[in-house]
Amino acid sequence: MSTGTYAPKPGAAPVGRMIAAQTALETRMLLRNGEQLLLTVIIPSLLLVLFSTVDIVDTGADKAVDFLAPGVLALAVLSTAFTGQAIATGFERRYGVLKRLGASPLPRWALMASKTLAVLVTEVLQIALLTAIALGLGWSPHGDPFSVLLLVVLGTAAFSGLGLLMAGTLRAEATLAAANLVFLLLLVGGGVIVPLAKFPDAARSVLELLPISALSDGLRAVLQDGAALPWGDALTLAVWAVLGLGAAARFFRWE
Repeated sequence: MSTGTYAPKPGAAPVGRMIAAQTALETRMLLRNGEQLLLTVIIPSLLLVLFSTVDIVDTGADKAVDFLAPGVLALAVLSTAFTGQAIATGFERRYGVLKRLGASPLPRWALMASKTLAVLVTEVLQIALLTAIALGLGWSPHGDPFSVLLLVVLGTAAFSGLGLLMAGTLRAEATLAAANLVFLLLLVGGGVIVPLAKFPDAARSVLELLPISALSDGLRAVLQDGAALPWGDALTLAVWAVLGLGAAARFFRWE
């Protein structure tokens, strides 16, 4: 046996391998957290079933589930990419987890990419479950799956950037309160359950610019109306994604 066969080879792993390993870790952490599952799976599922079977809000659709299912899918993206990620990352920062990651070869942008990819994996499971529930309630989706995928990816990028920005700049307790408050406000005013047409014109013109409104309206245009890709909603989400991820990359603090 030649000398040096088992000699160590110091140095950082390729960035792609680091991102894959961190993504797998982040995904396991998301799926093991009971509070996260409540926020990302149980609440959207209960809202879908409740508002589809009980005549609480006049959605203007022949079947309430046709209006509600796209909105609840958008809510699932919001809950995972923004609220859940902001809270989890905020407390990771408080407990020094991010400080230790900051001392590793993992670049800051690669950590953000890993967290966003973990969110996408979780969203696949969410969407599969919510779609099954909606189909059981009589939902009849239409439209191009590619348009749906593009809207979900853009929405995920937008909400992920905003969540990481909040987690990387505020204290953990402030992030917890602010993220939950934003979730509730966007649930009510983002066109998820209540149509934006129910709001006054002045308020509606502002609410339509929110990423949750763009995502829910875009998904509804495709899945309910069978429309082509709604470029206006896609552009709104893309702008929020660029602003959110750019600001997070600039101002995110490891400790």
